Amino acid sequence: MAGHGAQEHPHGADRLCEAGDRVYSRAVRRGRVPRGDADPVPCLLELALLHPDPDDMDFLVPTAPQEVMTRLLRGMYDEVSESHRRVGSAVAAFERYAGLGRQVRVPAAGAEGSAIRVLDGLNRIQAAMDEATQVCTREVLTVQPGGIRREHELSEGLPRALALRARGVRMRDLYTHVARHGQGLLNYMELMGDAAEARTLDEVIDRLILFDRTVAFIPANADHTMALELRHPALVEYLVTVFERQWRLAIPLTAPLPDTGIEGISHREQSIAALLAEGHQDAVIAERLGISVRTCRAHIARLSETLGAASRTQLGVRIAQAGLDGPPRRGGVPAAPGRGAAAAR
Repeated sequence: MAGHGAQEHPHGADRLCEAGDRVYSRAVRRGRVPRGDADPVPCLLELALLHPDPDDMDFLVPTAPQEVMTRLLRGMYDEVSESHRRVGSAVAAFERYAGLGRQVRVPAAGAEGSAIRVLDGLNRIQAAMDEATQVCTREVLTVQPGGIRREHELSEGLPRALALRARGVRMRDLYTHVARHGQGLLNYMELMGDAAEARTLDEVIDRLILFDRTVAFIPANADHTMALELRHPALVEYLVTVFERQWRLAIPLTAPLPDTGIEGISHREQSIAALLAEGHQDAVIAERLGISVRTCRAHIARLSETLGAASRTQLGVRIAQAGLDGPPRRGGVPAAPGRGAAAAR
């Protein structure tokens, strides 16, 4: 869609095409328009003049004319040295948007329309996060689920992270324990120095990014091609609380994982055992711990062998007997009947 719009609508928000102007003006007057109305004018989505309605994805709601004006003036300020020739058209656009703004009631500050914004497409998500990064002055909190971070992902985000560090911004990142096995993450943390701190857990919540405790980004669909930008103080504070509670439970990246206290059972196998006891399937366990299904099944096989279980049903019994279905027991646990126990008889 982006390519099609760029070819047939080569303009910016300061000089909309005739069709785009009609659809946007109608959206401002009515409050929203059906998504199909914007099909002939993809420029409205590309320029973020229309975006999905959080309450009904079949409709598009307009960006407030006042916000459009602010965006135009900000762009002029950033590019004033080479953009003198555009001042006249920008002023004309300002007057036009101001006229449209008088036709509708401006939402009160903090109202849901401005506090929750749907970002449709990876480019829109990245642009919104880049804007939040540029104005961030104090702190960035992130939750990064999944397994080992890929080198190219870390490399792409490194310039933004270094720019934050240069401004004195502190960063705290939560990962799953699996991320410890990636050398790329260790190299990244070394480059960031005291500006960044990372901790790990068996499993974390879905992806979350918080800037200065004022704006948060969370996924809006399963494949992460849509996101929600949240600025409502209550929602942001709730997410900060969730992060801080997980942070207190997490283990610093540079600290070793605690011993399970059960001979032959690794920390990861202990986590898998607890999830098996809750009744989860292999694929769900793998996703929550950030490992592949194949790796998960290999751990289950070793767990079965260590505990002397001949079936999944028997494995559940052995897990309960060994105290692996909850927090580790103090003072050790009884030896599970396995190959070692059989050999001793």
